[in-house]
Amino acid sequence: MPQVERHVTKFNDFLLQQGLKPTSERTALIREIFSTHYHFDADELLFKMKQNEVKISRATVYRTLELLVKSGLVRRVHLGEDHYHYEHVSGDSHHDHLVCTVCGAVIEFHDEELERRQREICEKKKFTPTFHNLQILGVCDACRRKGQLPDAPDRVRMIHATKLRR
Repeated sequence: MPQVERHVTKFNDFLLQQGLKPTSERTALIREIFSTHYHFDADELLFKMKQNEVKISRATVYRTLELLVKSGLVRRVHLGEDHYHYEHVSGDSHHDHLVCTVCGAVIEFHDEELERRQREICEKKKFTPTFHNLQILGVCDACRRKGQLPDAPDRVRMIHATKLRR
């Protein structure tokens, strides 16, 4: 069974456990999500569905995304904007994000030493973690080489201004 179909089956099983019905709109939505390999937001997803001539409401997209998050098949991430983005989860795919505040690029990374330190800190503080989401906001290499800085005043701009004064 292809990977996308496995996710459709898992989600349909989850829906049935929740007393909800699998619908053609939800199935089309999950197929679109699991054939997408980047961070997306609800409006982008709605636009793509309309482009593919799938009749689906904005409310159905948002409700289905919430169900997908609850099922553990999709993760909600905040990438420094005023709305959430989503990414599908497959296996042990934990990673963190570098987010360019100029162009919006998202760079995923995993660092086992960083993960180890976080576990140590939790242990030392007698804290039981259930999930973490690390994101570092800044300027990507391409934007930095172009001399671009974020529009909003932030720590990156303050650091840059300090260097110019020296």
